[in-house]
Amino acid sequence: MRKVILYSVIITVLFASCSSPKKKMQSGNYDAAVTKAVEKIRKDRNDTKNIDILDQSYKIVLEQDNERIRLLKMEGRPQNWDEIYLIYKKMHDRQSMVRTVLPLKSGNRTVDFPYVDYMDEMITAKSKAADYYYANGLELMKNKTKESYRQANAEFTRAKEYVGDYEGIDQLIDESRYLGISRVLVTVENRSTVNFPPEFETDLLALDLPRLDNPWVEYHTRQLDEETDFDYIVSVIIKSVAVSPDNTFQKDTLIKREIENGFQYVLDDKGNVMKDTLGNDIKVKKYKNVQCALIETVQSKKCIIDGQVEIVTVKPAKVLKSDPLVADSFFEHVSARAIGDEEALGPAEIEKIRSEPVPFPSDIEMVIRCSEALKMGIRSAMERNRRFII
Repeated sequence: MRKVILYSVIITVLFASCSSPKKKMQSGNYDAAVTKAVEKIRKDRNDTKNIDILDQSYKIVLEQDNERIRLLKMEGRPQNWDEIYLIYKKMHDRQSMVRTVLPLKSGNRTVDFPYVDYMDEMITAKSKAADYYYANGLELMKNKTKESYRQANAEFTRAKEYVGDYEGIDQLIDESRYLGISRVLVTVENRSTVNFPPEFETDLLALDLPRLDNPWVEYHTRQLDEETDFDYIVSVIIKSVAVSPDNTFQKDTLIKREIENGFQYVLDDKGNVMKDTLGNDIKVKKYKNVQCALIETVQSKKCIIDGQVEIVTVKPAKVLKSDPLVADSFFEHVSARAIGDEEALGPAEIEKIRSEPVPFPSDIEMVIRCSEALKMGIRSAMERNRRFII
């Protein structure tokens, strides 16, 4: 136990030292050093060690930020304005944090930093970044690909977040989103010789499709409207349906059992009834052997559906993936009659003799019973192959 506590103390000390303002500054992480030093100073305004670390780190990180902004502006690339804005915002937030502990005293000197108003620079950079995002979004729309529409949507959304009053920005966000979505139609194609009832196909497509959706992919089981085109087809192809004939066979079983049959008194050597310590007659159970013939009637029927799940692109028409699809359903009913002493039967056998033969399910009923297994197979294939739909 002492070793565990000792290890915990050592780990805590090491972690604390690694995350100290001094360690942050020594590793070149001046921004984190400033934050850590301010946290320490708030607890002790006379902590000269951390005041000196704050003084050094703040000046260095401020110089680094200004150098980075100068370089980005000199490059003259429109896409740089977002980074410039974010640096100005970071400088503003850092300054606001540091000012909560200023001014400070370290020995005979006062530690303070001149206030810089970053607001105008932030507004200008943010506006120019928004202009870039808006213009770049318009250029991306011209490429007319799913990926470019999605990128354009992100650009328009950022432009609106930054400025918000571009003409037609909401329409462009909606349009780029609509054009960027991949739409998938899930259909059932029956190539077997069995005519399915309409409710079978309806139930088969009740697949909890929203669970498969992602921000840029939608699944549907019906045509939305004449103007909406689908990008992919997930085709559930039923190739064959095999239903066995009604099958009935009998099985005979002879059941033997030893059962209780009353009791008898225990006699001593003289033929007298023996007594226990309380003076009561001693009795023991008697048993007898019984037997019964159980004649079982077993009714059975089976259905196997074979098919495949195909993922197809619409333009161009191409099969991306094809997975086998197999499902079955099984009907079995057991009834029985007994000849002999039914006392030989256990609960399971008694249940059987209480049951009567039942009508066999029709072939269509056997097919419908496969629907849940089919749906599980379809969902599994679609989830397994989601990477093909982008």
